[in-house]
Amino acid sequence: MKTNWYLLQSGPCAYDYNMALDEALMDCASEIGAPVLRFYGWTEPAASFGYSQHYAEIERATMLRPLVRRPTGGGLVPHDSDWTYSLAFPPEHFWYQLKAIESYERVHEWIRDAFARMKVETTLSPGTPKALPGQCFIGSEKFDVLWFGKKIAGAAQRRSRKGLLIQGSIQPPPISLARMEWQTAMCQAAHEKYEVDWVPLLVEGRLADVAEGLRASKYSQDSFNKSR
Repeated sequence: MKTNWYLLQSGPCAYDYNMALDEALMDCASEIGAPVLRFYGWTEPAASFGYSQHYAEIERATMLRPLVRRPTGGGLVPHDSDWTYSLAFPPEHFWYQLKAIESYERVHEWIRDAFARMKVETTLSPGTPKALPGQCFIGSEKFDVLWFGKKIAGAAQRRSRKGLLIQGSIQPPPISLARMEWQTAMCQAAHEKYEVDWVPLLVEGRLADVAEGLRASKYSQDSFNKSR
């Protein structure tokens, strides 16, 4: 059965707005009424880190600035040349009901299928010990996306009573690939596998208000980013 999902092409945005809009998509998921796939970039090099991580450790681990705490878990992610996306699902959607490991596997199967459409062979990791715990792209967790054994895609999740948020990063392999080609492949893979039809989403109304409120009160503030 075909189903409509929303597609949000944000383009490059400021670090605090990126995190704020992702959380707003989760908070407004029921009102939006369907899953949202968001593609976005960064207006300057930055690094994000998991909600529960300690700022002092992150500060020592990377020279990238600014540093922003994510609404999801996971480890340190550099945003200097990556391709970033998020997914938000309302509680009524079947993805919300999946266990965390199941939704993690499912989204990375989707990414693997998108790369296959681009004639790039990737695999899902069986899980390997991390040499540097807390850094997302050092070593790999189970179901991370690998290219010739090197991790190129990871994600972090958060479930609340309002929805499910998945934030993911692609560190593209060092071959000639275009970001827009990958985004198109992602949309085509979902259309084929999940019978998704894509509908553009605009950031307006309450969604825009919630995002701006979170940016101003939370993600732009040292009191939040340095809170641990």
